[in-house]
Amino acid sequence: MTQAAPSDLARILIVAGSDSGGGAGIQADIKTVTALGGYAATAITAITVQNTLGVHGVEGLTPELVRQQMDVVISDIGVDAFKTGMLHSADIITAVADAIEAYDDVPPVVVDPVMVATSGDRLLQQDAETALIGRLLPLSFIATPNIHEAAVLADQPVKTAGDMRDAARAILASGPDCVLVTGGDLGGDVVVDVLATPMEIRTFTSPRINTTSTHGTGCTLASAIATFLAQGRDVVDAVEDARDYVHMAMAHAPKIGAGAGPLDHGWVLRDPS
Repeated sequence: MTQAAPSDLARILIVAGSDSGGGAGIQADIKTVTALGGYAATAITAITVQNTLGVHGVEGLTPELVRQQMDVVISDIGVDAFKTGMLHSADIITAVADAIEAYDDVPPVVVDPVMVATSGDRLLQQDAETALIGRLLPLSFIATPNIHEAAVLADQPVKTAGDMRDAARAILASGPDCVLVTGGDLGGDVVVDVLATPMEIRTFTSPRINTTSTHGTGCTLASAIATFLAQGRDVVDAVEDARDYVHMAMAHAPKIGAGAGPLDHGWVLRDPS
């Protein structure tokens, strides 16, 4: 497979759904990668009709079209990291996994197992969960489930920090090199995230920001991790810096919409310190 010579910019191929409200999905991914100095290419899996109040409609693309988008980017531009988000169906997951497996030297794959939107709307068909666990997780360098997704992937309740550690270990056994279980939905004054690697379990903490601007936090975190990995950082540094980026994006969030508002992905361009 022919591809271009390496670029000065880290190239991240994002495979995910479009969010018409701009706060999550492909739109949040592109903003994040660009703000952090990477080059974002995309393969759109679905179109969502969405704003801060919820998801009002979803239309998936064909697996063939998703695969074609990936193939033309890979063959011409090249990829330093893959990031997957909303994949919608089992057939699309299979197409994405096939495209990644066909890559000559697979770079880091960051899997955000998008199953349910912040609003509670389901974004992954139930019959696709088996494909996600069986085909995509084993290809991933790191998976980044929230506690609800981790409970499904680990097939066990996740209601405490201890549960997060147990779930991270269980998901790690299904194939990823690393698992980051994010605990923003646990509540409390401190946000706890748990990173499991074959060598250790590491806990990250940060003070909770009292805000309704939480739309797209998972997409943003995973894209930031993918960008930092593509730039050559190790997984602990990538997770730590990605968490800091998301924290500040929430702190700078604009007051947009009547529901769960978006983050300010561009804060780092105005305040790089």
